[in-house]
Amino acid sequence: MRVKPIGVIHTPFKFHEGTPGQTSRSKVVGTIEIYDEYAEGLSDIEGFSHIILVFKFHRSRGYKLKLKPYWDTKQRGLFSTRAPRRPNQLGVSVVKLLKRRGNVLTVKGVDMFDGTPLLDIKPYIPDNNPTRGVRIGWLARKKK
Repeated sequence: MRVKPIGVIHTPFKFHEGTPGQTSRSKVVGTIEIYDEYAEGLSDIEGFSHIILVFKFHRSRGYKLKLKPYWDTKQRGLFSTRAPRRPNQLGVSVVKLLKRRGNVLTVKGVDMFDGTPLLDIKPYIPDNNPTRGVRIGWLARKKK
């Protein structure tokens, strides 16, 4: 399988320290530069308030199937966490789309390092992401 970046995500985050663990905890603004050959695909995106970014954890190396998330004290299965060290190094975040200027999107809620390769963009559609009956596993105890 070959995957080619469609752009690059620019954020103020250069190091792990200070980088939010998820977009819901971030109010930070970043920009997404879409490469010229894909810019036409941005048509009509301005009508969406939020977009889903699919990206590569480009600074991640290796993985463990059991790990201790930074907000927990117990070992958890990799696939029940948002840890960046994964077999395929893929990340997904929902961000607020603030504006588009040509091939550059300004977004709020970034939680990735500067220079992150962007693999895809999808519109966030609430009807496709129902919230009724959602369970959040081991994290439920952490939220209380």
